[in-house]
Amino acid sequence: MSVSPRLPPLFTGEWVPNQTDPFDKAVSRAIAGVDSGTIFYSDAVDVLRAALVLAPETPLEEAVQAVYVAQIGLAESLGALAPPEVPVYFQWPDRIKVNGAVCGGVRFAADVSDPSAHPNWLVVGIDVPFLPVGGEPGETPNQTCLHEEGCVEITPMALLESWSKHTLLWLTYFMDSGFERIHNEWRPRCDTLGKMIDLPKPGLFVGLDEKGRMLLRQDVMTETVSLIEFAEHV
Repeated sequence: MSVSPRLPPLFTGEWVPNQTDPFDKAVSRAIAGVDSGTIFYSDAVDVLRAALVLAPETPLEEAVQAVYVAQIGLAESLGALAPPEVPVYFQWPDRIKVNGAVCGGVRFAADVSDPSAHPNWLVVGIDVPFLPVGGEPGETPNQTCLHEEGCVEITPMALLESWSKHTLLWLTYFMDSGFERIHNEWRPRCDTLGKMIDLPKPGLFVGLDEKGRMLLRQDVMTETVSLIEFAEHV
């Protein structure tokens, strides 16, 4: 029998079997009209997979900024639970890095793709490996898991509970203050800001604009790249 996580007010949990992807389940239930604030999760011990259903009241271009909120919630949770010497950073658009290597990330989907359209639902999921996914430790130096980075005392359930609390807090800040506060918190945690990058396109990652879009400089031209381009198609 699954142990239910202790979630903050406004969030409710719904357990899914380990062979079911909580993100896919959240999307199907969102389509069917599940309540906003429902978190779908599994109780696997080797990975944390969870997905939160939201019902935005804004156009998609603004609503998708909740992806940054979920990233901040995850970084703050790891900061609270992991050893103090373990650095946590972001890789745009949706990866989490621990000690310089990718350690899971954020997924998202909505029922619309037009930036100006109002979505009925937005699903934001997290995927954080606790144990190595095949191969020997060190075989993929750009990929890691929490146990390889010394976070052996953290459990997926504890991380889920912490993520839900920090994410709710930052969602409240987002709704009260808009994207500026989220941007100010997210920016110092992105370790590729101001650097040349190859993905999603080659160029200089200048930063984010007021709508949360990437500013990418190529020679004398600067273009914007929207998070919406990286939404999963459902």
